[in-house]
Amino acid sequence: MNMLLMLALIVWLGAWGLNVWLSTQKQNRAIRLLVPVIFGVTLLVIWELVVRGLEVKAVLLPPPSMIGTAFANNLPILWADFIQTFVKGALSGYFIGCGAAFATAILIDRSEFLQKGLLPVGNFVAALPIVGMAPILVMWFGFGWQSKAAVVVIMVFFPVLVNTVQGMQAQTAMQRDLMRTYAASYPQKLLKLRLPAAAPFIFNGLKISTTLALIGAIVAEFFGSPTVGMGFRISTEVGRLALDMVWAEIAVAAMAGSAFYGVVALIEKATTFWHPSQRG
Repeated sequence: MNMLLMLALIVWLGAWGLNVWLSTQKQNRAIRLLVPVIFGVTLLVIWELVVRGLEVKAVLLPPPSMIGTAFANNLPILWADFIQTFVKGALSGYFIGCGAAFATAILIDRSEFLQKGLLPVGNFVAALPIVGMAPILVMWFGFGWQSKAAVVVIMVFFPVLVNTVQGMQAQTAMQRDLMRTYAASYPQKLLKLRLPAAAPFIFNGLKISTTLALIGAIVAEFFGSPTVGMGFRISTEVGRLALDMVWAEIAVAAMAGSAFYGVVALIEKATTFWHPSQRG
């Protein structure tokens, strides 16, 4: 067997044993962070060893060292692509879509007609393939970031809407009777009962939408964009067979999406600390 492949097997077994040992120790924040870090580093090392051991061509699967070199050598390009796709396209569409979904959910909560009429239409629109909607929206809004934001709005609107509407109906009968006993108005019920009860559901929709927003912005760039952006760069570099640069863009997207999800999760933890799911 190739020495590099044997080394990859040894690394895997060693990391496996270390993580099993760590899982038996007294759990604290450091150990909970160390286990996934060891697992991730192990995957990168094995990827490097296996690719080089099997002599896989870089045009098929470049090793992590080559991807890291491409990342380091193209930081200005990657930064410009990040700003165009994530900040301008994904973030703007995310805030517009989630804000519109929240406002619509309140209207639906007050109207039985909208509950029966809009939600089924929303489920239909949510099922539409993004690869079919993206080129249409690019034609409507142009090749700038606005068309990418429009795609993101469509992708994040209905997950947040459905979760918010479901959450606003998550009170118990006793809680609703208590608010009626106090003769609470709808704004009082909304602020003191319905929104706090819906908070975990709302944040579920917001967390789901963090990944959908970035995916939507990248996919939309495949159908037309200025000469900058993650989707544009991926499609261009694939055509040039520069797979190291493609993987560098994928790494940027993965880090941005993970950080975005983490920020929303931290806000959820600070906001819904009273919920059983957030208690230690």
